[in-house]
Amino acid sequence: MPQKQLNIEHFWCLSLKDLLSELEATPEGLLNSQALKRQKEFGNNIFEVYSKKSFIPLILSKFLNPLIILLLVAALISAFIQDFQSAVLIFSMVVISISLDAAQEFRANKAAEKLKKSVSLYAYVLRDHQKKKIPIENLVPGDIVFLTRGDLVPADGRLLHAKDLFVNQSLLTGESYPVEKNANDLPSLDKTVTGALNAVFMGTSILTGQGLYIVCFTGKHAALGEIASSLTEPPQATAFEQGTRQFGLLLMRLIFFLIVFVFLSNIFFYRPWFETGLFALALGVGLAPEFLPMVVSITLARGAVRMSHKKVIVKRLSAIHDFGSMDVLCMDKTGTLTEAKIQLAQHLDLQGKESTHVFELAYLNSYFETGLKSPLDDAILEHDAINLENWEKIDEIPFDFERRRVSVLADNDKKRLLLVKGAPEDILEISTHFEDYPETPHPKTLTKQSRNDILNQIRHLSQQGYRVLGIAWREVPRNHSQAVIHDESGLTFAGFATFFDPPKKSTATALRKLHECGINLKIITGDNELVTQHLCQQLNIPITGLLMGHDLETMDPITLLTKIKNVNIFCRVTPSQKMRIIKLLKSQGNIVGYMGDGINDAPSLKNANVSISVDSAVDVAKDAADIVLLEQDLNVIYDGVIEGRTTYGNIMKYIMMMTSSNFGNMISMAGAAIFLPFLPMLPTQILLNNLLYDLSEIAIPLDTVDKSFLKEPHRWKMSHIKNFMFMLGPISSLFDFLTFGILLYVFQASQKVFQTGWFVESLATQILVIFVIRTRLSPLKSRPHPILALTSIGLVCFGIVLPFSPLGASFGFVPLPLSLVSVLSLLCAAYLLLAEGGKRIFYRYIQNEIDQKS
Repeated sequence: MPQKQLNIEHFWCLSLKDLLSELEATPEGLLNSQALKRQKEFGNNIFEVYSKKSFIPLILSKFLNPLIILLLVAALISAFIQDFQSAVLIFSMVVISISLDAAQEFRANKAAEKLKKSVSLYAYVLRDHQKKKIPIENLVPGDIVFLTRGDLVPADGRLLHAKDLFVNQSLLTGESYPVEKNANDLPSLDKTVTGALNAVFMGTSILTGQGLYIVCFTGKHAALGEIASSLTEPPQATAFEQGTRQFGLLLMRLIFFLIVFVFLSNIFFYRPWFETGLFALALGVGLAPEFLPMVVSITLARGAVRMSHKKVIVKRLSAIHDFGSMDVLCMDKTGTLTEAKIQLAQHLDLQGKESTHVFELAYLNSYFETGLKSPLDDAILEHDAINLENWEKIDEIPFDFERRRVSVLADNDKKRLLLVKGAPEDILEISTHFEDYPETPHPKTLTKQSRNDILNQIRHLSQQGYRVLGIAWREVPRNHSQAVIHDESGLTFAGFATFFDPPKKSTATALRKLHECGINLKIITGDNELVTQHLCQQLNIPITGLLMGHDLETMDPITLLTKIKNVNIFCRVTPSQKMRIIKLLKSQGNIVGYMGDGINDAPSLKNANVSISVDSAVDVAKDAADIVLLEQDLNVIYDGVIEGRTTYGNIMKYIMMMTSSNFGNMISMAGAAIFLPFLPMLPTQILLNNLLYDLSEIAIPLDTVDKSFLKEPHRWKMSHIKNFMFMLGPISSLFDFLTFGILLYVFQASQKVFQTGWFVESLATQILVIFVIRTRLSPLKSRPHPILALTSIGLVCFGIVLPFSPLGASFGFVPLPLSLVSVLSLLCAAYLLLAEGGKRIFYRYIQNEIDQKS
């Protein structure tokens, strides 16, 4: 049964009168009978986190990938022609691949489940005109809920009453500082969660004060519930998965065409249908990339191991490849670019200079304060220490949210001072003098001009992104033993203490390196624009454009899609807006990475191509992430990008070889089967050729990648693969047909000599072309990994020697004349030279195409 939903999305923008009318509720709360009726209409105040799927359907869904289907068919064909070793090998590769994919699918629900821990179990509400304690799952829109210090807010709603109510809502917005809430109608229609100063949201926590609010949204319709729902959406296929799917479809079409063509052609010439069928099927198996899953798995696993040595945990192996393709990296600010810990930045006199005197006044106030210490007090006390030997606390006036200041009365056996710290505008209002050291040794009287000058200083510091406190003092008689609020007058304004959330030490270097390797950085934060702009200045990040959360709501989709490409700073955005930005960037063809550490980041992490979090992040963010950094050094992101590009490069080496050389050889055999009076190679010889070729490529994951290749992002392009195949495939076929001609017309080869000679030439060209394909440079300038070189050359030598051994006879081989071996060697060398020329033409064309597009 569908649940009812209220049409009050931005309820905090409505007047209280209109909101109560929409909710059909009153400040006196609901009757129990009304609440039960509404619970049936709106559902329980919970969000479903499991879209349960039984094990068997989950596994079966993985078999729909064309590449998996192709490999399973190849395994069945191998079993049919009694090549059981190949059948077991291919089937094992498929099972391992599917098992890894299925295991990863459970992570989303696990992450969403942890969101339940962000909500309290019980709430106090007004029901039947009485204060009652009820399970939070029974809350409904219209309920009146009591809030006090330490509570977790159980549902979204509008405040009816608030006294000294400060809320930590970093869970949703990423703001570093507590937010003061009130019960007033908003003076302007700010539709962002950050601007909703008269509302509270599910999962946020009450730091101080008391409140009373009316519930507007519950369960999955609450802001936190929307985050949970986004985490349980089916994951989209990654760029790598989409690429392998397209590759699988291409191979299926090619193999089907070849099998049908060879079979029908041989039947047309009245050849034995059973022997022809086996040959055609073996041809299909020879083209199937049965070692591709293993090459991919080994390559990705080696990358994950290397990254683990740098204290980076890779939770999804294919994320390493996506790292290499990433061209846009989006980051939340708090906890990712910054330390998420407030620090004292400056202690300034009214001349704008660092002042030890101002710091001492602030330190004494924070040290002797016995009330609730804020993060700002902790920052002052951790900044430095002063000698308190002669100082003694006499009394204090605790902080409250109406005065917005705290005062401490202290004595050092020489004088007694009232030390005041708080909101700078309020401190200035109760001050009559100001310090003008070193211009004059005594405080000067505040004038209208000097007050305006100080207000301008406050405004200037705030615009730089600092949180500012005013510091003032007043000397009182030594016998003044009790501090009262009336003493907070006639103060001398001394200066300011400014605070900021500092950037991580590694941030600037890491961001510069990422920019140099072709990755665009975008900061997406719930924090305000002043703080974010100041952070960008500290990190030397040029601001190419800035959009606010409310801009995203009012801008039409086409304009937004155009602007989002160039804008790199997004401020005061909600979790749903962050996710929208990610999706828009992806719709423009970007491979998007996102780094965040809060619950508010979880939907964006889920929707990004590459999701990154840190070990200090909340559990939900870490569970939604593909990559978790165990240390605060952001340079490992750059290392991940390089690892991803290395992985992609090595995987593409295998695919390029398989779709060019191997494809060319298969085409040659298909053509030869038409014109020769016998099969150019026996089915078992084709399968042996394919096995030796695949074994030679096992060491590809160990290979190095050219430095020039690592300088820019790369993504899977089927057009690139097909063009390369059509460029080098015909070159391979050309030399195959030359080999046929030499064997038939020069050496007058018998059937067995022909098949043996063709086997040796085919194997050598297929394997040795790796030294050409593995680099865009000259093979002489880029050295392969020693193990790759040894396995490749060793297996070619094995293929040459095999016909001379007793084992060769069991495969139908015969010893070749040394003169033929020499000619085949020359043909192989000529093929490699021509392949190198074809490769250079191809990449020159590709490079020109890239330059034209850019």
